[in-house]
Amino acid sequence: MEDTPRIQTEKASKIIRRSIYTFLQNYQYLAATAAIFAFPYSASILLAQIFAPSSPLLPTIHNRLSLLFQAAGFPSSSEFFPLLSLKISQTISSSIFALPLTLSFLLIAKSSIIQLLNHHHNKPNSPPPSFDYVISLYKPLLATHICNFLLLLSANATAFSLLFIGFNFLEGFGFPSSPNWLLFLSAAGAVVYSIMLANALMICNLALVSSGMERSGGYLAILRACVLIRGRTSTALTLAVPVNLVLAAIEALFHYRIVEAFHSGDMMTSFSMALEGILIVYLYSIFVVLDTVVSCIFFKSCKTGSLIDQQLQGQGRCCYRIQIAEEDGNVYVKVKNIEELP
Repeated sequence: MEDTPRIQTEKASKIIRRSIYTFLQNYQYLAATAAIFAFPYSASILLAQIFAPSSPLLPTIHNRLSLLFQAAGFPSSSEFFPLLSLKISQTISSSIFALPLTLSFLLIAKSSIIQLLNHHHNKPNSPPPSFDYVISLYKPLLATHICNFLLLLSANATAFSLLFIGFNFLEGFGFPSSPNWLLFLSAAGAVVYSIMLANALMICNLALVSSGMERSGGYLAILRACVLIRGRTSTALTLAVPVNLVLAAIEALFHYRIVEAFHSGDMMTSFSMALEGILIVYLYSIFVVLDTVVSCIFFKSCKTGSLIDQQLQGQGRCCYRIQIAEEDGNVYVKVKNIEELP
């Protein structure tokens, strides 16, 4: 039982190694064509740090969310909800700023990567997918992306509803009036919200890849992703964390090198600053492409595992996990029935 997390981590590391190998094997196509498609989207995400805070959209959304939290009865003395309102407002304003390029260049970039890995992964000498094949995947990806937006909206609404019920239920017992209880409840609310949002984002990411691989978009891709990710949440989270940390680090680098210099007026030479900004945007695009490659490899792994499980269940066979271990110089074998595993 205690060995399961370690086995899942090894599986995630194997998927990461396969993804890096696949990226290097198709480096010319992925780093050139796909990264060029992803470049406008990456530029809009990073440039949103400059233009979104100065737009009237951010304070409007922030004020609306603050009024909504106050009307819901969330404690105003807690620092969690004002911070959450600000972060959600920044995310919404940045997403609106990048929405046109997200629905066009990002989905085309993902289509090209999915088409390459779906039909050309085992054929190194085959030509890259044509633009017509890439565009043919755009419609299911667009439908799934819209459904993903509704899923994320539902996940946020569900999380806020649970927080509303929890805080108002405990308020009847007088717990939130204590500063220590307020801090504890705020931390618990942050954990619950993060877990729900992380699971929703993992399902959305897998659903987007599934719609391209299966050429079937919309809510069916989300249902397929929910079935495939069952029992593999830890692996999906392990795969998502490194790439998202790198993307966050690149955003911080862009803010430190470009945004702060832009706002302070300390512009070295506009040409050198533009080159540095282009390099950072291209680096961000590379990791957007790598994230899609990891998602494709993970989808294939989930689908292969599901097919094996279905075949074993259909044939009425028992499935065992055999693990060879060594301890104190002695080698022994552990055999576990699949029913004993979580």
